[in-house]
This record gives sequence, C-alpha cells and structure tokens, in this order.
Amino acid sequence: MARGDEAVAIYWDFENLHAGLVDEQQGQGAYLASRFRPQDALIDIDSIVEFALSLGPLAINRAFANWLSFNRYRQALLQSAVELIQVFPPGAAGKNGADIKLCLDALDDMTRFPHIGTIIVVGGDSDYMPLSYKVKAAGRRLVGIGSRRSTNQHWAKSCHEFKFYEALVTPAVETVQAPSDKSPPLVITSAAPTEAPVPEATVSSAEPRPPSTDPPAPDVSSAAPVVDPREIVRKALARLAHSKGEPWVNKAGLRPYVQRMDPTFHESNYGFGTFNDLLASMPEVVEIRKGEFDHEVRLRP
Repeated sequence: MARGDEAVAIYWDFENLHAGLVDEQQGQGAYLASRFRPQDALIDIDSIVEFALSLGPLAINRAFANWLSFNRYRQALLQSAVELIQVFPPGAAGKNGADIKLCLDALDDMTRFPHIGTIIVVGGDSDYMPLSYKVKAAGRRLVGIGSRRSTNQHWAKSCHEFKFYEALVTPAVETVQAPSDKSPPLVITSAAPTEAPVPEATVSSAEPRPPSTDPPAPDVSSAAPVVDPREIVRKALARLAHSKGEPWVNKAGLRPYVQRMDPTFHESNYGFGTFNDLLASMPEVVEIRKGEFDHEVRLRP
C-alpha cells in the first residue's frame, strides 16, 4: 500500500464524468444528443484536485477527452494544471477510446515512476476493472471517483476507496464567515499595489494633449487573487477531516496540504513569522489540542 510520502497520479476520463452529470441534470441520453456541441462547464475541477492533494503531492494530473467540445472548461483546467490528452472519436457515434488510452498510460507510469503510490481514476465505467487488478497487484492504492447515477457498482467495489463526485463537491464545512471585530487583524499584501489617482490637468480644447511618456501599466489580469487565510485553512481542514473520517487531524500535515492547494501560500504574505502564529490568530476557526504523538487541529464547532 502507498505510504504517506508517496505521490498521487490522477487520470481523468473527462467525458465520462461530464456525460454523467449532464444526464443527471437533463435526463438519460441528453449528453449523447449534444456531445459534439460546445459543452457547459459542470465539473468542479478544484474539488477533485483538492481531494487528491489531501492524499499526497500530485505527480501526474492528466485528462483524456475530445477537447473540441470542452473549451468552456479552459480556465478551470489551466488553474489546476491539468495535462490535456486529445482523443478523437473514430466515427460519428463511436467511443473516443479514452478508457483504453487512460489504462495504458496508468500502467506505463506505474512501471516508470515507483514514487507514485496512489492512482486516482476519475470515471465510472466497468471498463476500468482490469486496471484495478493490475494496480492492486503492483501494490499501489487505487481510488475511484464517479457520479452516483452513472458509476458501475462493480468498478466501485474493485477500488481500495471510491468517492462519489457529489460528496466531494459538498464537504461538511461551514460557510466561511467574515472575521469578527475581536479577531486579530490580518495584513494581506497585494501583488499589484494601487496608487492614489492623480487628477488630470485641465487641457484646453485648442491645445492637443501631449503624448504620455509614462510606461504602460502592468497587466495584472492573470495575477493570483489574494485569498483570506481563514478561508484556505478552513477548506484544508474540512478536506483532511473528510479524507480521514474524523474531525481531528495532525497539525504537522496541515501546512504541507495548504501549500499543495496553493503553491503561492506563505504565512509571511499575511504578516506572520510562522504558520503556528497564523493559526493562533484565528481561534474562531481552528481548535488545537495535544495528541498522542503530535498536536492535532480541527475546525472549531
């Protein structure tokens, strides 16, 4: 079985999960009737990636689909650094063969990369059952993810652990509340500090405005948003507790998971010298106790 320090590989049968969600919302057969049209974004990619990160560092994040129909997922896929594998369907009504390509890649990666301890397959087809036998024989952990309505029960039972997509996108976590007046202030630095606007000089209509010599303003449209640390800590604790099956989790594992969720995270961004100081500043969010081997932390009830 996988050790806690081993890496995780995700293989998405993207069309399989998306089709299941479309049929759940619009009725059986709705996806087949529209599969070659642009598809609305339904999959919460962040929730699946965050769950995967709670199992270990992510080594492979690869998705298989005919991406001509899934352009509306572009931003979410880029944000989660998903490697896209194009799989064309061989005919007007033929399968795209993503399941075969996915299985071959997973087997090849297990052979070449011994540090991968957990294999996650996002898809609900029974076609993945032969893969489960190979993954188990190789001593790796297999986790499946699929929608409740479209997942084959035999495939789900063949995994070491199976998560229904609907449960992953609605973890048991309270809504993030605004900090109370008694909470210590947090210093949130912005990647692009703004300056006070300078009033324009009055220019006569008879005199043309001289060309500006100021350098162009930097493009910050793609800059990472500054996240309230209470929000990311709350989300991380909820995910870890959901994966572990109990509210108390080891405090030592919290910061590495937060950093896997957001590689730009650092406590100094919020004016704190250590992660412990950051946790101490949010007593309304977290509760800490002494465990058998290490301190433990949970979301405050």
